[in-house]
Amino acid sequence: MAKTRGHPRAVTASALDSLDFALDRGSPVPLYYQLAQQLEAAIEHGALAPGNLLGNEIDLSVRLGLSRPTVRQAIQNLVEKGLLVRRRGVGTQVVHSQVKRPLELSSLYDDLEAAGQGPTTRVVRNEPVAASAEVAAALGVAEGAEVTLLERLRCTHGQPVALLCNHLPAALIELDTDRLESTGLYRMMRTAGITLHSARQTIGARSATAREAARLDEQEGAALLTMQRTAYDDTGRPVEYGTHIYRASRYAFDFQLLVRP
Repeated sequence: MAKTRGHPRAVTASALDSLDFALDRGSPVPLYYQLAQQLEAAIEHGALAPGNLLGNEIDLSVRLGLSRPTVRQAIQNLVEKGLLVRRRGVGTQVVHSQVKRPLELSSLYDDLEAAGQGPTTRVVRNEPVAASAEVAAALGVAEGAEVTLLERLRCTHGQPVALLCNHLPAALIELDTDRLESTGLYRMMRTAGITLHSARQTIGARSATAREAARLDEQEGAALLTMQRTAYDDTGRPVEYGTHIYRASRYAFDFQLLVRP
């Protein structure tokens, strides 16, 4: 096992000092991959926070008792995932953790909060609109009928993660903007006595438009994950139609596949 040691040049050396890296040198799994996985886990669980400095490759190789090429390869693995960045004259810095969300009927806010990601929300729109053909079909209302449009920007650690667009039946629930900026939509539904039961969901990918890129602090044309979801309550009534986009550099869906018997 290699345990981190302090270093005066890294302002967050104490963050590494608190970590133990269990590196199995007899394992067929390459050491660089073991190190990359354990650093990624530390970032995801908040032990290494955005802005933390890890030092340069020489510092890390000395601390961990590994060769410099091994450390370089582990760092490059996480740089390519967007979790670390190399800064000339500074060293390696944590950028952010990627949000890995379980593929189930749950609120993004609740999932981020449970993962210790410190979610915040800015409500962009909260207003009545006429239902388009697509929205009307999803919610089971007439085209042109009044529905509530809710658009929110969801962030973690002060950085945008997702732009959420939801349409709801007009009389379903009172959507207070202040409350929406301090909690999740599904939590508000549960408080109002709405029991979510099931949903139909489609996941895809596309490039960011100029408007979306500006909202999400990305470059125009950056990769986005997309999600369309129609959620139903326990009576089978459609209660929400969501069309959401997520920064692919910061977000992933995580799910388990089982073999059919």
